Formats: sequence, C-alpha cells, structure tokens
Amino acid sequence: MNFAPHFETALPYLDFLDKYATPDQRQRWEDFRASIALTDAQRGLLESFQREMKVLVLAGTWCGDCVNQCPIFEHFADAAPQIDVRYLDRDDSPEVAAALKTCGGARVPCVVFLSEDNEFCGRYGDRTLSRYRATAGRLMGAACPTGLTPADEVTPHVIQDWLNEFERIQWMLRTSTRLRQLHGD
Repeated sequence: MNFAPHFETALPYLDFLDKYATPDQRQRWEDFRASIALTDAQRGLLESFQREMKVLVLAGTWCGDCVNQCPIFEHFADAAPQIDVRYLDRDDSPEVAAALKTCGGARVPCVVFLSEDNEFCGRYGDRTLSRYRATAGRLMGAACPTGLTPADEVTPHVIQDWLNEFERIQWMLRTSTRLRQLHGD
C-alpha cells in the first residue's frame, strides 16, 4: 500500500482529538500526555536525530492502548523536530486498517514509518513488548482480580520500547545509501 496519500490527509495530534474525541476521551489522552516525562538520555537521543521521519498512526480515541501510547509520540516529536506524527482514525480509514491488520484484526495503535520521500520503512504496534509482558503476566500469572495496576510501573518501559523503534528507523534513514547520496553525507 502507498501510505503517502494517507499521511498527507492524516491529522496532527490536537486536530485528531478535536475531530474524534469526546470531552472525556480527550481528557484521558491529555492526562496521560501530562504524566509522561522523558529522561535526559531519551531527550538527548531524540535531539540527535537528523533525518526527517514521517510517522503515520492508525488509532482510535476510544482505545485504551492508544490513550496509553500515542501521547508518547508527541513527546518524541517535541524533542525532535524531524519527527512528523500524524493520526488516522481506524474506523474512518478502513483501507488502511485492512492493510495494517495485526493478528487478523484491525488493532490499534499501529504505526507506519516513512522516509522524507514517503518510502515505507517499517511498522510497529499495537502494543510494545513491555506492555504484552505486563498483560500476559496479568492473564497467565498471579494477577490482581481488580485489574488495578499502576500504569507507572509499565509506562517507562513502554516509552523506551517505542523510542527503540523510533531510533531503529532513524538509523535506517541515516545509513540508507540512497538518502546519504541525496544529502551528501
């Protein structure tokens, strides 16, 4: 699938929330965003990014996994102006949702990474390894039956998981022969 036209019509974070979120959903997204803090090392890594990276996020404002992950991307973009994050609503983008099915379902969030000239670089999502480990621990191991698990136990690991993927794509872009020739580096 050519993701470039979808990236062009996708919305920045606040516009996405304006269009799709109820007031309660928006508050959940913004509360989570306010709770996130990058470490100095994470911020320094992001500030070192040199190549433009287009990030297309298929999401839903109603989705708990999106609430607990998508605001992280905004912190990355704030630290690295080379990162351009845009959002598509899963239900309003059935063609993209079908192309990005995960484990047979239209799961979100799903992130597609594109180069500055819209070449596909990778995809990631719906959950990170740390989130799946925590979920598996609750489902298959000793678990609190109330389901009340403090998010701050897993969130720093989820932030790092996502940052690792953003860094992987950045290194892909930085070491690309095609892009090195284009930029003369």
